[in-house]
Amino acid sequence: MMIYQLFILGSLLVFLGIVIKNLADLPELPPAGAEVDACQPTLSILVPARNEELNIPDCVSSLLGQRYPDFEVIVLDDHSTDGTLRELRRLASSPLGDRLRIIEGQPLPAGWHGKAWACQQLAESALGELLLFTDADTKHRPDGLYRAVEAMRRSRADMLSLTPAQELVTFWEKLIVPLVYHILFSYLPLAMVWKSRFPAFCYAIGQFILFRREAYLRIGGHQSVCNNLVEDVWLCKEVKRAGGKVVVFDGTDAVSCRMYRGAEEVWKGFSKNLYAGLGNRFPGLMALLTLVVLLYLAPYGFMVSAIVQNDRSIDLFWLPALQIILALFIRMLIAVKFRQSSGMVLLHSLSQVILLLIAFNSFRLTAFGKGPEWKGRNYSFSRRGASG
Repeated sequence: MMIYQLFILGSLLVFLGIVIKNLADLPELPPAGAEVDACQPTLSILVPARNEELNIPDCVSSLLGQRYPDFEVIVLDDHSTDGTLRELRRLASSPLGDRLRIIEGQPLPAGWHGKAWACQQLAESALGELLLFTDADTKHRPDGLYRAVEAMRRSRADMLSLTPAQELVTFWEKLIVPLVYHILFSYLPLAMVWKSRFPAFCYAIGQFILFRREAYLRIGGHQSVCNNLVEDVWLCKEVKRAGGKVVVFDGTDAVSCRMYRGAEEVWKGFSKNLYAGLGNRFPGLMALLTLVVLLYLAPYGFMVSAIVQNDRSIDLFWLPALQIILALFIRMLIAVKFRQSSGMVLLHSLSQVILLLIAFNSFRLTAFGKGPEWKGRNYSFSRRGASG
């Protein structure tokens, strides 16, 4: 038992080291100068929108207000059934609306998932030397795009992604959404995304992905990831396979996103992405679930058992207690860095239980159901991604 407990403690210490190194390695965007350099590459800002009536006004308004010399905003209305198109037309008639183009999405072809098809159509309509793909639930500070372009120039990257600040309103958003950053920063050495050409070291968040046009065309655009629901990570892989450079910057002071609204969207959204994010591979799912149980749940079981038995031994009480403290400390470091609720850190074990339930649901929908459902569409999968 002592060897097992020391192994778990050592594993948590390794993950703590990875988190500390990752937070140190995550660069900040260059500061915005008092004046914007007019000699910048042309930029196309591309926004897929399906039933985004609540989000699209703030998103597009923030994009139209960018302090960037030469850009266009193109929004694709992907067969919305709410007031998305009405809001877009209203924005187009506003004082800054001359930069906005609205295009109507074509029917979804077989073998594509919705977002990838929307982004492909947007890219085909774009005129810019740089292509920014950003989600309709994001909001952008006026200097954000200029700073991102400057970061791309200095790093000589072909693809740049930002880590946005996540807007968390409801209890379930605050409990579950931060797990995205917890998983990424605990298990992935961030420096290897920059330094290694190996496609396994990939990090990208689809809420903000900036491409050089030539790099995007070199990989075949979104057609190269047309059947991958977690298209952002697979785009990163394709860029690396093509010999390109991918970089990640801290975007918490440049862009924010409310990924999901309430418990139902959290459940459906994570069920859509979790198993797909593991490549739809059962061994990967089992590895993640094993980590969750051993590192974040089992220590509580040992603690409860020790308390019930009035056992204060090192292996049954004190080492599990130290494991719990380390796990909470890791979660706290990430919460502070990305401006998340520090109070919810104490419910880390509950978030891990919900993660297990979501993982099983994601696998069930993929392996035995019609596929995950999102915004009125179901996606069935092959081994690597969606088809349908």
